[in-house]
Amino acid sequence: FMSHDLHITGDAGVDALLSADPLALLIGMLLDQQVSMETAFAGPMKLRDRLGGFDAARIAGTEPERFVEIMRETPAVHRYPGSMGARTQSLCQRLLDDWGGDAAAIWTRPVAGQGGETAGPSGAEVLKRLKSLPCFGEQKAKIFLALLGKQRGFDGDGWIEASAPYGEEGSYRSVADIVSPESLTLVREHKRAMKAAKG
Repeated sequence: FMSHDLHITGDAGVDALLSADPLALLIGMLLDQQVSMETAFAGPMKLRDRLGGFDAARIAGTEPERFVEIMRETPAVHRYPGSMGARTQSLCQRLLDDWGGDAAAIWTRPVAGQGGETAGPSGAEVLKRLKSLPCFGEQKAKIFLALLGKQRGFDGDGWIEASAPYGEEGSYRSVADIVSPESLTLVREHKRAMKAAKG
């Protein structure tokens, strides 16, 4: 699919994995809470290196206590290795059960229509699919949909509306808008301002 290289973390190796591997991108999004974006999206590469490979079956099939140890190794994948380890494994199990272990199928698998013809999924359909994943609430699902639309070549009908407000052109609200070190700074400033506004 048409897309450019991601520049989410500023680490070339990590960003290359995120660009190449839809599962890495999905797990990075899952981990993106209560840690910096860079830490979250660097998590999949740490997991790949420690597991000796990276796929949904390997992650879901790792003994849970062992997986938490892998999450906890320094540098830690997440500051909450127990809960986020369990979430990562349940996400991968769901991918195996529902999507044949293929993360990209969530936004590429056609929808069977009447008469058997198939169409690529709409923005609303992909949002629904994302929200059915463990730990993908409304906001996380919308941000990920915006990331797919803005940077991964997803052009399903209505994706901008379905991901609102994150799909807006020229906004710096989320990881979906990070295409350079400068835009990373702008997104960080936006997040800081939002936090301050909440007080």
